[in-house]
Amino acid sequence: MANGTAFVLGATGQIGRVAVRALAADGWRVRAASRSAGRDAGWPGDVQAVAVDREDGAALGAALGDGCDVLLDCVAYGREHARQLRGLADRVGSAVVISSGAVYEDERGRSFDTQGEPDGFPAYPVPITESCRTVAPSDQTYGTRKAALEQELLAAGDRLPTTLLRAGAIHGPHSPLPRELYFVKRALDGRPVRVLAWRGESRFHTVHVDNLAELVRLAAARPGSRVLNTGDPEAPSVAEISAAVDAVMGVRSEMVPVDGAPPRPGVGETPWSVERPVVFDTSAAERELGYRAVTGYAESLPPTVEWLTRELAARDWRTAFPVLAGVYPGLFDYATEDAWLNATRAKAT
Repeated sequence: MANGTAFVLGATGQIGRVAVRALAADGWRVRAASRSAGRDAGWPGDVQAVAVDREDGAALGAALGDGCDVLLDCVAYGREHARQLRGLADRVGSAVVISSGAVYEDERGRSFDTQGEPDGFPAYPVPITESCRTVAPSDQTYGTRKAALEQELLAAGDRLPTTLLRAGAIHGPHSPLPRELYFVKRALDGRPVRVLAWRGESRFHTVHVDNLAELVRLAAARPGSRVLNTGDPEAPSVAEISAAVDAVMGVRSEMVPVDGAPPRPGVGETPWSVERPVVFDTSAAERELGYRAVTGYAESLPPTVEWLTRELAARDWRTAFPVLAGVYPGLFDYATEDAWLNATRAKAT
């Protein structure tokens, strides 16, 4: 039974690939838009691939044609994209837009933007609800631009009902920022230890792309003007993530917990390592949309590990994942890690 027409921007990205499949399975007639007009092997044959550069407003309008019942934007970022979508409101029934948990700030005004400052990491409530404070919208940073995106779209809710999904640490195959690589590559390289700052207790709430796609599917069927947190059913600690990856790869490693911050650059600092927990409350999505996670963190890992292993077999990790390498250039500084381990063990004897 058809639900109507869906137009997906960023369809060949990590989120879009899965969301297209979920919408099509739910009966939507999907047009999948990307710069390349590419296709994913998991899409049904009636999904229409469309070539469009979303930065070109005229081209986007032409590709949209007579419009759609729901528009999913996986790559919206800042006021410009929000105003672009608002300009299409007369041809779009409702929208679902991917935002970010980076919009939140704590009661002292600390956010992800201040984490590099002394005592700059935010002390969020546990869990964070959608009513918590957000950073001031501007064009300055990732978080402030996502806040500007949200503000513009919520203000247009009477003309374009939009569900904004605030995501944390997105994971799954085809990620440009695959945090799991930190442990997968160590296992492949035969590293016997996992040095973890903050005693491996850091929690940065994960969300698998299948769970995001489920929220997209539900929001598409229930239009509204709202913001909703997203997340896996659990927020695993770094130590739990390490053990889960080891289990999938059939290896055993020794965890070396570090009290407090990384002792030196390149030692103990994983892509989830945070001084204080970042955990999202997803109960609003459960109440408003009937959301139930379709997978958990550990059970979702095997396809991700398989994909990462295949990518690493073909090329250097920095070539395979340039975005990750740019954000975390010292992920695999084994020499520095070994020097610290040797010095630490020498002191203990």
